[in-house]
Amino acid sequence: MIKHTEDYNNTRLNNNYITEMKKLLYFSAILILAACNKPKDKATQLADLKKERATLDAKIDSLQKQVGSKDSVKSTDVSTVTITPGNFTNYVDLQGHIDAQDNVMAYSQSAGVITAINVRAGDHVGKGEVLVQLDNSVLKEQIAQAQTQVNLNQTLYDRQKNLWDQKIGTEVQYLQAQTALQSSQKQVGFLRQQADLYRITAPISGTVDQMDLKLGQVIQPGTNGIRIVNADVLKVKADVPESYATDINQGDNVKVVVPDANDSLMLKVTFAAKVIDPGSRSFGIEIKLPENKEFRPNMTATIRVADYSKKNSVVVPLNAIQHSDTTSFVFINNNGTAKKQIVKVGATYGGKSEILSGLKGGEQIVTEGASDVEDGDKLRVLNAAN
Repeated sequence: MIKHTEDYNNTRLNNNYITEMKKLLYFSAILILAACNKPKDKATQLADLKKERATLDAKIDSLQKQVGSKDSVKSTDVSTVTITPGNFTNYVDLQGHIDAQDNVMAYSQSAGVITAINVRAGDHVGKGEVLVQLDNSVLKEQIAQAQTQVNLNQTLYDRQKNLWDQKIGTEVQYLQAQTALQSSQKQVGFLRQQADLYRITAPISGTVDQMDLKLGQVIQPGTNGIRIVNADVLKVKADVPESYATDINQGDNVKVVVPDANDSLMLKVTFAAKVIDPGSRSFGIEIKLPENKEFRPNMTATIRVADYSKKNSVVVPLNAIQHSDTTSFVFINNNGTAKKQIVKVGATYGGKSEILSGLKGGEQIVTEGASDVEDGDKLRVLNAAN
């Protein structure tokens, strides 16, 4: 019984000791946490931040060396061209057409019925050749009667003249016979002139280009004609806006391009009108063409007139020039890296632009792919032209 009581007391003392120890540990932890949460001064905070930054910088440098700087820059496939100073010429393109030097219509001068057609489209005719005959049967009868009278008057005149040469008869009889003959001859001539009005003749030598007449057709003066073209002598005609009146004059050199004939020629302006048309505000020019079987009237022709030219000019392809809201620029291949260069652009013609400032020549600029390039990009040059 006594032993049991002692064990009970010992156990109770142990439990109390444990409880006291727990309390002591709990209060110690609270004191430690309070000490840790005590605010640091600013100098300490700054020192801690510098240590953290140094640690981060070291980690960044280490990762940068492992990854490599080239993987952080975009690389673009491009084509380039090396700029070489040369001559630049700006042209004014004018639309014109080929016309024949001699392009005329042959008309009848009298009304009548067509009785004969002597030519057809495509035939070559000479000046004065009868192309179409109209009915002139009434005039033929009148001419025949008048010719009979001429023959009679000729006989009477010859006899009277023989008598007068022999001093037989009077002078009045001789003069009457002479007058009668001359009057009848004039009558025949007049009738024949009238008969000539009943036919269509070629006013020039050339080729029949249009023939729409038919046998038995009744035609009127000035209508239903025949077109004759002398295709051996051709010219280009164009209307020039008055704003270029001082740039284009007779004798100036121009380039004539005939797309349908796949031909281009350097020729001189053979005619330039001095008067401005008040309706179109333009003036006409003509350029005589050399003989060429491929040229035909009414073919389209382009006349290129140089209105500006400069030697030793820096010229770049149009697709190399990029534009922002306020500037124009190109990209230069600077040892494999794109370098943005601001430029001032002048005249543009034929897919090329004159550069007034920003380039000196010798630079290798980006052409194909320029729109995808940014300043500082790595360049992979697939095609380089000189």
